[in-house]
Amino acid sequence: MRSVVGETLDREGYMVIPVGDLGSAVDWLKTSTPDLLIVRTYVSDMEGHDAAKYLQTKCPSMRVLMVGGLLDDKRLQYREAIAGFEVFPKPYTAGQLIEKVKEVLATARGGAKDQGL
Repeated sequence: MRSVVGETLDREGYMVIPVGDLGSAVDWLKTSTPDLLIVRTYVSDMEGHDAAKYLQTKCPSMRVLMVGGLLDDKRLQYREAIAGFEVFPKPYTAGQLIEKVKEVLATARGGAKDQGL
């Protein structure tokens, strides 16, 4: 799924930097300031919103878009805890993803499109 999302956004002119796990993301954030983090609802043995909150402490200006499968009742309860993060449940089309990314980036705190995702 990551490669399909990456290819879709790359075709739209976004720089996409895929990272496979939380540790790699932390290392990458030491030298980079991305505009957007796209994260699943569950990452590296932790809830996605916990991972996103942690990563956002490393890069406060970074916006977050959480994607995931159909959110069950337990996940719906997390919406309150996710405060400030966009939640984009699957299924979605490539066009819907691009529109959601544009929407989230439009609310970014000063990030330029070419700094990467």
